[in-house]
Amino acid sequence: MKRPANPLAGLGAVIWLAVVLVPVYVMVSVSLTRQDEALGSNALRPPRHPTLANYGTVLAGGFGHFLGNTVLVAAVVVGIVLVLCVPLAYVAVRTRGFWSGGAFRLFLLGVAVPAQAVVVPLYLMITKLNLYDSLLAVALPTAAFAMPVSVLVLTGTLRDIPEELYEAMALDGASPARMLFRLVVPLARGGIGTVVVYASLQAWNGFLFPLIFTQSEDSRMLTLGLFTYVSQFGVDIPALLASVVLSGVPVFAVYLVARRTLVGGLMGAGGK
Repeated sequence: MKRPANPLAGLGAVIWLAVVLVPVYVMVSVSLTRQDEALGSNALRPPRHPTLANYGTVLAGGFGHFLGNTVLVAAVVVGIVLVLCVPLAYVAVRTRGFWSGGAFRLFLLGVAVPAQAVVVPLYLMITKLNLYDSLLAVALPTAAFAMPVSVLVLTGTLRDIPEELYEAMALDGASPARMLFRLVVPLARGGIGTVVVYASLQAWNGFLFPLIFTQSEDSRMLTLGLFTYVSQFGVDIPALLASVVLSGVPVFAVYLVARRTLVGGLMGAGGK
């Protein structure tokens, strides 16, 4: 039997699609417009004389350096989160006790702590460690604030793994470490993919930590690089939006590659 048509759901989907696509269209359209046209024209109107000069200005203004710093920080954050959060989630799921449960709940309190509330102690720690104005000064606190949610996601994924699989490997004499790498990691690829996307976005979109913990041009990231086109005399709107478009291309590419893994992680192990 065919499902009955749902016009309200279709109308809602069209409205949501317009809400998502209209800002993207305006951003791309204005990035192809000259500065004099962008200030006095309708943003929804296609550019009269499309030009790629704004993208050339962005690429010649150090965008590649900012992109490289951001990619490096994102890679470090993802590496730290995976190395620490996967074993933590495994222990939280497999160890059933008062102390392990209490430690897990205490760890999740980090979700309720905003970064703005601890930025001063973090600044003092970074300066005491002589890490100020370095990419590591951004990567370490970003990874720390990404870990509570990552552990929560991985714990939910690992709980979906059937208990019989653990028992079968235990009967074969497998150690906990072997269970982790031979059973848990392959079956938790969806959750791990979700954590990778989440942690990388935390580093990619981070603004507070790069603003507070970095100063020089060598350690500048994409979010701070956008200020290159903002001055006391005005804003180069087309170049600014061109840099935003270029900044979003890597994220969109990663999503296209990892979308199945991301959906699988949100649904749970095995697609449950």
